[in-house]
Amino acid sequence: MTQTPELISLNDACKVTSLSRTGINKARRAGRFPQAVSLDGRRIAFVRAEVLSWINSKIDARDARA
Repeated sequence: MTQTPELISLNDACKVTSLSRTGINKARRAGRFPQAVSLDGRRIAFVRAEVLSWINSKIDARDARA
């Protein structure tokens, strides 16, 4: 059985990443943040695993510089 990816809201993505809504939206437009899933109308969400992977890539980049 395939497991359905967990979605998180923009507000939850802000909490997890410590970025503002504006910061996340700017990074999305620049292609530097996981793309959102359109739910309906103006409502969007993010795949939790993709956001966590993005965070881990930031940590890996930091560690590579050290």
